Amino acid sequence: MNDEINLKEMSAEEIFELMQEDLYDGLEAEVVEAVEELLGRELEPIEIMTKGLVAGMDVVGIDFRDGILFVPEVLMAAKAMKGGMALLKPLLAESGAPKMGTLVIGTVKGDIHDIGQNLVSMMMEGAGFEVVNLGINNSVEAFIEAIQEHNADLLGLSAMLTTTMTYMRIVIDGLKESGLRDDVAVLVGGAPLNHDFAEAIGADAYCKDAAVGVETAKKYMAERGK
Repeated sequence: MNDEINLKEMSAEEIFELMQEDLYDGLEAEVVEAVEELLGRELEPIEIMTKGLVAGMDVVGIDFRDGILFVPEVLMAAKAMKGGMALLKPLLAESGAPKMGTLVIGTVKGDIHDIGQNLVSMMMEGAGFEVVNLGINNSVEAFIEAIQEHNADLLGLSAMLTTTMTYMRIVIDGLKESGLRDDVAVLVGGAPLNHDFAEAIGADAYCKDAAVGVETAKKYMAERGK
């Protein structure tokens, strides 16, 4: 905990700054303490999320993209962010606060790798997106059902094997047959993929890592005017 720092004596803006630093350092208990202090001052949950958690994760994303932070450190930051979000999520739901958008994400059928897509999920949540993580080994039917159920704006498809990446085309073809393709942006990622493959299967974008995924998702939502 922040033993030498008295949050009570700090302004809200100072606490936001401290929260961002603690989140960057992966200090979950300190982030939760700061959220509790700001809630006690009756600040709006959306303001706490935006100025504290999302702003902090934006810096984490930039430094991850630039090679300053690495996966273990990003996972620690994301865990700290989730600690703060656990307090805010019920309050955000009650207040009807707007979210950045909704992402359905999962590893495709036949593939049981999930570290990459879990990292993307955490980073997306940190950016203010509602994330529906389907986990591993998902069929085209599972993706379509989730998109319809959650009225998703984005679909994230992950594959780590050359033998499973081709299933992404089956998912995209399934979206076309279901009349959903124009409703969602399809973002694909995974070790064996590249831009040419993404283009060939009809995806909207190839995202080489979680930071690029967040940037691409934000860009898509802005273009759609959402």
